Amino acid sequence: MTLPASLEGRERARLFCALRLPDAAVDVLSEWQAGHMEGGRVVPREHLHLTLAFLGHRPVGELAAITGALREAASAARPIRLLPERYRETRSVGMLVLTDVGDAATSLAEDLFGRLEREGVYERERRAWLPHVTVVRFRRPPRLRPPLPDLGEVMPSDAAVFLSRLRPSGAEYVVVESFALGG
Repeated sequence: MTLPASLEGRERARLFCALRLPDAAVDVLSEWQAGHMEGGRVVPREHLHLTLAFLGHRPVGELAAITGALREAASAARPIRLLPERYRETRSVGMLVLTDVGDAATSLAEDLFGRLEREGVYERERRAWLPHVTVVRFRRPPRLRPPLPDLGEVMPSDAAVFLSRLRPSGAEYVVVESFALGG
């Protein structure tokens, strides 16, 4: 496998697999964030996504196995339909939790987890996967209570392996490779 320029010369890379959001959904979320996310650092529009599996720092030599696992899982995926359910805060992030209509996104995540585990590059988390988009980061929860964005139904069309570079201003995400859902 030829490494993307973003990974050349690296021994390890901070990686994750995620569903990318359609532009129309990103437009609505960005506008919603601008009006309702005071008290934290708004996640930039180009970073809005649904994480399927966070892999952390991995040897770059594992990239072929990781992209292969996502390619196969994405190819087998059924159409995904997501609806906004609620806003939720943890100790460091605010997120828009989504309802996975028909459980297609959850099935994709579970399939991906199994493939990555068989490759020896991932260990499944103990808690159940939660479909969500992180929309704001903070040091202390601002206890926001925003109305839900008028997103309607969100139907991602692809999934990607991302490189995450930590910067003083926040993480920077670069798509390493993306795959259409359902082949």
